[in-house]
Amino acid sequence: MRFPCMKKLFIAFIILWAHSKNAYSQFCPWQMSARYEIDIDFNHQNHQYSGTQKVVLYNQSPDSLTEVFFHLYFNAFQPGSAMDIRSRNLPDPDPRIGNRISKLEPADIGYMRIQSIKSGKQFLPFTTQSTWLKTTLTQPCLPGDSIVLNLVFEAQVPIQIRRSGRNNKEGIDYSMAQWYPKLCQYDCDGWHPDPYIAREFYGIFSNYSVSILIDQSFCLGYTGVLQNPGNANCLKPNRNIIDNKLKWHITAENVHDFVWSADRDYVFEVYKRSNGCTLETVYQPDSNYIDEWQALPSIIDSALAFIESHYGPYPYPKFAIIQGGDGGMEYPMATLITGKRPLVSLVGVTIHELLHSWFHGMLASNEQLYAWMDEGFTSFVEIETMNYLRNKRLIPGEYNNKPHLENVRNYLAFQKTGLEEPMNTPSDYYSTNKAYGIGSYVKGAMCLYLLNHMIGHENFSKGMLLYYWHYRFKHPTPSEFFRVMEKVSGFELDWFQHHLVNTTNYINYTIDTVYTNKNKLHIELRNQGAFPMPVELRVVLTDKSEYLYYIPTDLQIGLKTFPAQKNVFYTPPWPWVQPTYNVELDLKQNKVYSISINRMWDMPDIDSFNDELIFYNE
Repeated sequence: MRFPCMKKLFIAFIILWAHSKNAYSQFCPWQMSARYEIDIDFNHQNHQYSGTQKVVLYNQSPDSLTEVFFHLYFNAFQPGSAMDIRSRNLPDPDPRIGNRISKLEPADIGYMRIQSIKSGKQFLPFTTQSTWLKTTLTQPCLPGDSIVLNLVFEAQVPIQIRRSGRNNKEGIDYSMAQWYPKLCQYDCDGWHPDPYIAREFYGIFSNYSVSILIDQSFCLGYTGVLQNPGNANCLKPNRNIIDNKLKWHITAENVHDFVWSADRDYVFEVYKRSNGCTLETVYQPDSNYIDEWQALPSIIDSALAFIESHYGPYPYPKFAIIQGGDGGMEYPMATLITGKRPLVSLVGVTIHELLHSWFHGMLASNEQLYAWMDEGFTSFVEIETMNYLRNKRLIPGEYNNKPHLENVRNYLAFQKTGLEEPMNTPSDYYSTNKAYGIGSYVKGAMCLYLLNHMIGHENFSKGMLLYYWHYRFKHPTPSEFFRVMEKVSGFELDWFQHHLVNTTNYINYTIDTVYTNKNKLHIELRNQGAFPMPVELRVVLTDKSEYLYYIPTDLQIGLKTFPAQKNVFYTPPWPWVQPTYNVELDLKQNKVYSISINRMWDMPDIDSFNDELIFYNE
């Protein structure tokens, strides 16, 4: 029996629920999904390929879709493109781009040209603008329904300039990132056909079935799993040769992108972890770096054990470490990295890109808006992981019990230049590449560093795991992250989120005055910055005994606990509107050796000169 009214009621409920949720948070309670079937014939002689693509878009939104958008990323590698113009007008352009695009000849540019789009037997009209395409549907795709689109296209691989392209500086033939017509993301804010300026990505979780017909001399690295393995040499496909070409059939599930690379000199090695997940290394053998590449998988295996225990399990069957690209760039189940590096550098770039599997690959926030939620969180965990490996003596270097201090100092140095921009600046809109790098990588890592200090390591660790389990494969926004941290800590963090993300306000607490009156020590602290924080005041006596006075800001509500530390005293909250705060202690000044705030550099205090007083009493 069918109940047609029930579907309408359900859709109405979803719409009302979505609107009510959006009034509270930007998080989208639904998300689109898709399925790709891509088949290309690759001509390495002219660096071009022709292809067909069937894509099924499942409309899980409450909206009726009348149009669909695709990214055409390769069109960025043409003189006069948005990427070209932006690079030539920035005061500090990425040297990998500079003005190189403006000088490309027709045989060296990139392009992606759509020849037709069909829905069923009907051709659909479409328009192309730079790096995106819009096609108009003849009938709306209703909520809960799906649309099947069949595309015919041709493309040319550009000279390697940014992530994608051919003939990179280490001699890799093809780094095939952003190489197919990719669905733009659709969420509660609508379509996201952002032009490709060379920075971040945002995609729909999808299943891929990719067939690549290419000259048999090439070995490939890729997202996903090869479905027709045969020849053990490079795990080439077990198929008959067609016009001197082999067809590679590769599938990947629940990923939001697909990358591959090709080179005639690649070696392909497989390392199997104890849980069955495989690590694939795909690289050109070089006598100067072969030892580093062969040592890499077992080190990454150890790193994964650490990462998974603290930040959640890696869910995919493999991870491929592929020599290619222009430095290091993350993709689902794979990374492209330059490979001629000493061991520490090779391990470091691999771990950074691997960690993107969590914050880019699974949590997958909109990087155009919140690059710091990926790059910053990845950078923080990279520092933690590298320090763990040093402690285990798996890589050269000394273990550091304050491994984030360099990050703190880099942030403070840039903050003093006056060029900092708020972290809520969209990735492409930063005025300088330096401000983008500091805001996304360094200050983004500072977010976790400050939270770890402020709410306590135990709460922080619980929060990171809870964040993973609640929001993997769901595209969370900043609000979801901070609300998770509130739940585990009991803190109110709206104020922290605002100052950290929406402003360039700085932290600047000082010890202003110290005096004795009636056998009591009086300490006056002053807040000279606009970013309020809880303060931990440490008093060390001449007998080396230590007392900690915890001064919460009145905005935080919750309190940090110090389970392993004695002589901790909680003071009344410091009202954020009050510039000074007085602490009265039953201690005589002549018994005090030192008074300090931020002695352990737990806060990025912009001026640490007045953070400590030392009394040289005999």
